[in-house]
Amino acid sequence: MPKIIPLTELRDLRTPHVPGVSVPAGVPDVTPTGMLADARGRMLRDLRISVTDRCNFRCVYCMPKDVFGHDYPFLPQGELLSFEEIARLARLFKAHGVEKIRLTGGEPLLRRNLERLIAMLSDIGGLDLTLTTNGSALPAKARALRDAGLERVTVSLDALDDGVFRAMNDVDFPVSKVLDGIDAAAAAGLSPIKINMVVKRGVNEQEILPMARHFKGSGHILRFIEYMDVGHSNGWRMDDVVPSSEVIRMISREMPLVASDANYTGEVAQRWKYADGSGEIGVISSVTQAFCGDCTRARVATDGKLYTCLFATTGYDLRALLRNGSSDSAIGNYLAAIWLQRADRYSEIRSENTVAIPKIEMSYIGG
Repeated sequence: MPKIIPLTELRDLRTPHVPGVSVPAGVPDVTPTGMLADARGRMLRDLRISVTDRCNFRCVYCMPKDVFGHDYPFLPQGELLSFEEIARLARLFKAHGVEKIRLTGGEPLLRRNLERLIAMLSDIGGLDLTLTTNGSALPAKARALRDAGLERVTVSLDALDDGVFRAMNDVDFPVSKVLDGIDAAAAAGLSPIKINMVVKRGVNEQEILPMARHFKGSGHILRFIEYMDVGHSNGWRMDDVVPSSEVIRMISREMPLVASDANYTGEVAQRWKYADGSGEIGVISSVTQAFCGDCTRARVATDGKLYTCLFATTGYDLRALLRNGSSDSAIGNYLAAIWLQRADRYSEIRSENTVAIPKIEMSYIGG
């Protein structure tokens, strides 16, 4: 299991803990200015919140069935952050500069009454609210999500071929129902919709062109993600990675592409527009073209642990502070202290030797 750093052991804050104090002694007061920068000068701008560690899919690169079987010990309800706790954290992160919140999982739409959380986050104001989903529940939920204040969705879809897609989700779920979910999201106004395709060599690289053809001109943004060594259970090998450069060459031979500027600092996807003006695609190249240098993302896991990198091995317990009477100021100082010391750059140092590091599972930390 990954190490969780208790409140009394915050790295690099060496002052001994004082009994009865909610946060470690030595955590400085940090006045929220919205300009919190880490040790490498990276601002805090994006927060990803995992609302559940459960999922109804068993995708081979994320939650392989042989690990996440019927007897897998998912978190009990009482260990999950409540909606009120999530909203409280969102306010504190916003004060320190967060502008965008993405709800993740697991599959976030499995969290009961999620629309209520979205409404609570929307009421905070000044936040770009998005959600990543496998799309299976969108036909039933898209309209309510939009009405609650959700602005956009990103849908994970790894193939158009039904046989390939069923094999990859490993629960025999048909691709047609995900496409129905995308249509429902578009009808509800959750646009522009982004479609994420994780590409794994020998599994679904033959789906790159069919996916590009299908979504070209649709108004949706298809993004190709290099297969990553997230977590410790997907059997990742460098040989399984299809480099983004290969994806771009493959598509551009049939549908010419032109490189486009990023929308904002820290955008993970490199943008490419179709030369005929019929839309754009993106590539997320964490393996071959690391973007650690301008990463602005923090992640709160399902049980309230704060992680400063997708490939983290350690987390910081915010839930304990939320439940022990700590003030907003104390919690805000604690998360600020964590970000100020952040120096993560896993993707810049990735090698075959780093694969064995016991990283946090994506279903727990969120993608």
